Amino acid sequence: MSSWKDPEIAGVRALLASRQPAPGEPRPSIAARRAASDAFGEMGSLPPGCRHEPMTAAGVKGERVIPADALEGRRMLYLHGGGYTGGSPRSHRPLAARLAEAARTSAIVAEYRLGPEHPCPAAVEDAIAVYRWMLEEDGAEPERTVVAGDSAGGGLTLALALALKDLGLPQPAGLFTISPWADLTQSHATYRSKAADDPMITKQGLDDSATAYLAGFNPRDPRASPVFGDFEGVAPMLIQVGSEEALLGDSLLLAERAGQARVEVRLEVWPEMIHVWHAFGGQLGAARRAIKTAGQWMDARLGG
Repeated sequence: MSSWKDPEIAGVRALLASRQPAPGEPRPSIAARRAASDAFGEMGSLPPGCRHEPMTAAGVKGERVIPADALEGRRMLYLHGGGYTGGSPRSHRPLAARLAEAARTSAIVAEYRLGPEHPCPAAVEDAIAVYRWMLEEDGAEPERTVVAGDSAGGGLTLALALALKDLGLPQPAGLFTISPWADLTQSHATYRSKAADDPMITKQGLDDSATAYLAGFNPRDPRASPVFGDFEGVAPMLIQVGSEEALLGDSLLLAERAGQARVEVRLEVWPEMIHVWHAFGGQLGAARRAIKTAGQWMDARLGG
């Protein structure tokens, strides 16, 4: 597809193309990718009046993000993307802040452990620890708490929900995932059919990240690939995904399997959009609209 009805997405695609390594150049190291991701986040702006402060929850470092209009008692646990090998509260601070503002809630952005230093299920264990701490130490009430995440963090959001069910812990009020990476076997047809249209994600790149994170762990284990889990009884979920993503199939499969388990699922496929387009709010009206839509959904789930 060479022409786009949305002129703004064409601009974002041109920006991404200008940052691609030259043909034949090796892929940047994990350390370089982590530094670039943090730099991207540090360049972004926060909503007016939004504060952020470092914190530690059950031994897991992170940040608390507090928008100016956050309502007392509401909580969001945000799980950042980065292929389970990168990303941090710094890289995702602007996105987490704008989502929290839209939902009128404060947010805790967890700095969960990453592969290859800490392979699966370390990230899931950290997410469980932070969520449990929020309920037991931070005054969060499950019915006034949402869990959200993008890409790998979206998959981790779902893995957390499945783990909470297994542990007998209460589900949050809702689960919001952006472009979730929920199947680390990379088996859906969209990894091939969308390869030429996706300017950010490649199957080879995901295969490399999966190998680094799994370190021999079974990729079909729901802690790694929640699409293989039993969703009966998990919280309602909103899934937002772009039509041009290699990861589109993960969202389609996730919605199907959760729906078959009688979970309340709202799947939104945004035409022409790319992986986690929400991060380009300064350039994309569609990003701002998606954040507003998700914020309204979370706001309704969180109640008064």
